[in-house]
Amino acid sequence: MSEKTDRLLSVLKLQPVVPVLIIDDVATAVPLARALVAGGLKAIEITLRTTAALEAIRAVANEVEGAVAGAGTILNAAQYEAAVEAGSQFIVSPGTTQELIDAANDSEIPLLPGAATASEVMGLREEGYKVMKFFPAEQAGGAAYLKSLSSPLAGTLFCPTGGISLSNAKDYLSLPNVVCVGGSWVAPKELVARGDWAGITKLAAEAFALRG
Repeated sequence: MSEKTDRLLSVLKLQPVVPVLIIDDVATAVPLARALVAGGLKAIEITLRTTAALEAIRAVANEVEGAVAGAGTILNAAQYEAAVEAGSQFIVSPGTTQELIDAANDSEIPLLPGAATASEVMGLREEGYKVMKFFPAEQAGGAAYLKSLSSPLAGTLFCPTGGISLSNAKDYLSLPNVVCVGGSWVAPKELVARGDWAGITKLAAEAFALRG
């Protein structure tokens, strides 16, 4: 587990913000990913919420230099396997089940499991997990809630996702138990629809600058 944890952290530490993408048209996947990488956001989470998602992951993994493609909204073992086969280098789930934990144990590709309560975090710690997705971040209590977990659950790191934007990202990134945040604001649907890749690169660069 420690090796996979290190591999996951090496991805999450690439940047302060991991783009969370819903891709409807696979044709936009490569130029979108290139625009994000150009702005400094190399690790990219493509959610399995559309029929185009797996092909989008495959395209980004094969065609975008510098990109680290990941899959989000993974709900079961079959999706886990399909995402890995498509080229995902990390897997993200909104919550956690024993089926997902078993799938992760059988795979070389690391899982960022979802948790929203202290009990869920403790259960994942018992399974050997030290890095988790805090979701849905704003709705589950926000930065103040996550800060309150930092002392009793010391040693656990989080990637908060859900309701995070440029305006509140620093509230999370300033916490000692946050390694990065996930957000969709760096790739607005309207910019993707217009093919405004320069605009997306600018948003990505602003997000990348949050590290400082």
